[in-house]
Amino acid sequence: MTAHAIAVDVGGTDMKAALVAVGRDTARQLRHARRPTPRGSDGAATADLVVEAVIELVSELRSGVEPVDAVGVVVPGVVDEARGVGVFSANLGWRDVPLRARLAAGIDLPLAFGHDVRAGGLAEARLGAARGMRDVVVLPIGTGIAAALVLDGRLHSGGGFAGEVGHIDVGHGEPCGCGSSGCVEAVASSAAVARRYLARTGRDVSGADVAAAVRTGDPDAQAVWQDAIDALARGLLVLVTIAAPECIVLGGGFAQAGDLLVEPLRARLDGMLAAYHRRPHLKLAELGDTAGCLGAALLATEGLKTT
Repeated sequence: MTAHAIAVDVGGTDMKAALVAVGRDTARQLRHARRPTPRGSDGAATADLVVEAVIELVSELRSGVEPVDAVGVVVPGVVDEARGVGVFSANLGWRDVPLRARLAAGIDLPLAFGHDVRAGGLAEARLGAARGMRDVVVLPIGTGIAAALVLDGRLHSGGGFAGEVGHIDVGHGEPCGCGSSGCVEAVASSAAVARRYLARTGRDVSGADVAAAVRTGDPDAQAVWQDAIDALARGLLVLVTIAAPECIVLGGGFAQAGDLLVEPLRARLDGMLAAYHRRPHLKLAELGDTAGCLGAALLATEGLKTT
């Protein structure tokens, strides 16, 4: 039983698209394309250009392929899936744009519309590191930190506002770009790790460079890294207490540090959990930058009768 979907993952820099064959427990990319995400003079113009580009990508990937059953499109920022609205995107500048309606006007196929992180989380839960589990948190750690919550096998969006783990106040007191202070993201994102290392040493490096310095025993890197681990663990403690996931999947650029991230984070989190907590598996993401498209394809084929 297989359905074919065209999936488009709109990022702040690039748009990834793929023709995906979706089976009961599998998803396979048959064709793929990538384009720079177009930008206009303001958020409204950018939204118009993105809609045009998505419609062109769908047409390109659909050409010569029969049948295509559905299309899935996922975008960044705050997304209200129920209304089909891109509520806010800091990177692309739009506010309250009825993206699903605009896309549907140019695409004559069933259309699913969603959030990039949540779609990627769904893919990791069903096809990747947490396959077979029903209650999963997928946490990409990059410039920011936001989580996809898969509860009882279904995405939980909270009207587009769920999963903002990066803005849990864990008490360190440092200011965050959101305007609050104490946020996980302010010390534990890749950007924050690099920024805090620069403040201590005067050396302007990437988060990956800080991870490499940790491995060599650099005390400044180790101090910054330990602060990040502690903030992440405190944020995850809140998630574990409220949502009780079976598995927490770590993704994004920061997770490329592998065991340097996972092992101390597991130890720190275990040390904070009480006997009544459900102890989650802590795993690294498996699907990489294909997760968004695979998740968009899953959203697109949800509920379809496949043949």
